[in-house]
This record gives sequence, C-alpha cells and structure tokens, in this order.
Amino acid sequence: MTTTIATIEDLEAMYGETGEASIIKVSDRLTAGYRSLVEASPLVALATVGPEGLDCSPRGDTGQAMVIRDERTLILPDRRGNNRIDSLRNIVRDGRVALLFLIPGSNTTLRVNGRAEVSIDPDLLESLEREGKRPRSAIVITIGEIYFQCARALMRAELWITQAWPDVSGLPTPGQLMRELKQDFDARTYDREWPERAKNSMW
Repeated sequence: MTTTIATIEDLEAMYGETGEASIIKVSDRLTAGYRSLVEASPLVALATVGPEGLDCSPRGDTGQAMVIRDERTLILPDRRGNNRIDSLRNIVRDGRVALLFLIPGSNTTLRVNGRAEVSIDPDLLESLEREGKRPRSAIVITIGEIYFQCARALMRAELWITQAWPDVSGLPTPGQLMRELKQDFDARTYDREWPERAKNSMW
C-alpha cells in the first residue's frame, strides 16, 4: 500500500470539491475590502522562485508594508537588509511572486499571486523615502489573483493570544546561531552590538 499521493486525481479524490466560498473570494484586482486589508498590514511575506529554488522573506514597514499604486499594482520598497538580495535575484530572472499579508490582532490573512519587476525609477524611490532615506530599489507587483485566507491556521496557532506565546528567553541568539556554524565567530560582540546597529540602519 502506497502512503504517498502521486497524482492530482488521487489528491482531488481524497479532498473532494472546493467549496463555493473558496472560489468566489478570488479577484484579479483590489476590491474595497482587499484594499483595506493591504492598508492595515505592516508585515508581508514575499515568496519568489529562481534557478536555485525558492525563497521566502519577511518584509515590513511602519503602519503599512505595501504601497498601493492602483487596483492592479502593489509596490514594495526594498528597505535596508542583509544584502543577500535573494528575492531580487529571483525576480530579475523569474517574475513570479506570492505574498502573504499579516495584520496584528486579526486572524484574516491576505494572499496575492502575481508577477514582479525590480524598479530603480528615481521618482518612485523618492516617493518611498523614510527617515530621509530612499530604498535602493522597489518591487513593483502586478496582481494576478488576490484572496483572503481561511483563519483556521492563525486560530490554531493562537498567534495573537499573548498567554499562549512560548517563552523565548531560552532561544538561541543570532550570534549563537552563527557560532554553531563558525566556531570562531564572536557571538557575544555581535549580539551586544546588533540592537544599536539595527536601530541606526533601519531605513
């Protein structure tokens, strides 16, 4: 007896038909309701694909992570980070992207599938300036489909229930994580200097 689903037919037979609500919620553009969810979200996960495989990274901004240009176009400033530019590398070679928006306190999430390009248009970058600093580039996303996601995952995770949060005091620090991979890495200095370095390089 096989324990792996190997065909779409077997998969669909096991799960049955998609419910009506899961179909009618899909749009190819921002509705008034979907616009309000984008505007309320300070954090979005960006998934990209490239020759080396997949990448998914968190992107956040104070108040609103994504800028709305029009009903079909979203703009994501590429703020200061670690300079790995994995997402940007992928987008330059393969424009397919997926987004997952999170809204603190709400179990409703929002998903977008679309295509992206990396823009260095000076007027666009100027409009995205924060604290006197412009992003070096912006990701311009054309919406292919947009829909809200069932709330069960966040409800099961009890994500916004503070009493259910784990004790994070015993988790390894970034410095300790790197020391596991490079034994002579100075974890103490890194962890001591990181908060101030992050504060001074936020934008």
